[in-house]
Amino acid sequence: MGGGVVICKLNHRNEETAKNIQRIQQPAYLVEAELMGFHGIPQLTESIEDIQNSGESFIGFKEEKLKGFISYVDEEDLIDIYRLVVHPDFFRQGIAKKLLADLLMRYEGRKFIVSTGTANEPAKNLYRSFGFMEQDEFEVSPGITCTNFMKQS
Repeated sequence: MGGGVVICKLNHRNEETAKNIQRIQQPAYLVEAELMGFHGIPQLTESIEDIQNSGESFIGFKEEKLKGFISYVDEEDLIDIYRLVVHPDFFRQGIAKKLLADLLMRYEGRKFIVSTGTANEPAKNLYRSFGFMEQDEFEVSPGITCTNFMKQS
């Protein structure tokens, strides 16, 4: 029997899991860096130890191996989504959509916030398709902005 698709919580404190997270996020954030014209995205240079020490919770999408993940912080009155990452080899397969839908279902009735590069149209379209509303933009570097989104479920 094949492995099938599994969406589950990840133990990012585990070294092997943290390595898998890093293996996925570096090429994925490189794509976003190119879209934004900004290579100062912190996750591009994040170490295994940084990932292991993160205060975020991680949910992964596995199909034989980890292909993507979403991370967030539960701040009591809201869920702050920190990362939604899919390895570029698996773009356009609905993985980000499945991860986001899973998180929204887990915390139904809560408020969600997320920010993404203003130039990252695929991410912005994904959040809009789930009912997220654009809030505002903020500058991360001269001429480079991110957009904040919010969803009240």
